[in-house]
Amino acid sequence: GINAEYMGDIRKLGVSEDGRSYLDQFRELLTEIGNALGYVRMVRSGGLRHISESIKFVPDLDNVVRFEEMAETEELPEATAKAAKAADVTLQDMGQKFSSGSDYFKMLEEVFYNEMHQERNKHLGNFFCIVPPLTLSFVEHINNWKDKLTKRGKEASFTDDGFALGVAFVLKLLRQNKSFDSLHWFGSVDQYYHEEKVKLQSQMDAKTAKKTRQEDAEISTMKLTQNRIKQNRHEFELLFYSFRSSRVFFRYESERAPGQEEDDDDEVEQDA
Repeated sequence: GINAEYMGDIRKLGVSEDGRSYLDQFRELLTEIGNALGYVRMVRSGGLRHISESIKFVPDLDNVVRFEEMAETEELPEATAKAAKAADVTLQDMGQKFSSGSDYFKMLEEVFYNEMHQERNKHLGNFFCIVPPLTLSFVEHINNWKDKLTKRGKEASFTDDGFALGVAFVLKLLRQNKSFDSLHWFGSVDQYYHEEKVKLQSQMDAKTAKKTRQEDAEISTMKLTQNRIKQNRHEFELLFYSFRSSRVFFRYESERAPGQEEDDDDEVEQDA
């Protein structure tokens, strides 16, 4: 298949005590990065919901009345003036937090940008080249986990968005979106599985016409292969859509890299 030979070569480089290859470990690292970003987004969304429940009583966030000034103008008691000042501070703080939007991802990007572009991390300049084999590892991993859903006593899962988010973040951090898109990876994978499906169906049709016992056994094997092709193609489609959605999180009002003038191209591959 598209990944069997490559995965075999990767395992020759060595595996961990629990049988994971270096590629598997790298994929898991990116998944953990994505899960951490997802957690940050979840906390931020919860904070925004909490603030929105309180700030909904403010009629106009762009024109908030200053209660302290009004208290001083009306020469109200000192205790009232202090309460008015406290209300102003609270409203200002809530307004700033509510209007900050999704800049928290950009803040994280700015924190790690300089570190990732240090000389000692120069090898990451080719990170986009390893994304295709990482996706092969991911699809193999998610298929194995889904197969375990029907087996009692086995740890299993049916989805994992952390990997796509982690890859999208690192590509953005390294300014390699254009480089990765130039590979047309997802489109190539879809075309490969389409051709394999057509070729396999042609072979099955030819053997079905012969109607021998041996041909029936081979057809049964081909049907299993056909189901695997369908499953792999479906998982790559889900990964593509998840990856495309994840890249949206890293589109900001200003796309310029911290400390740089050129813009990063965030066009997403559309040919999957």
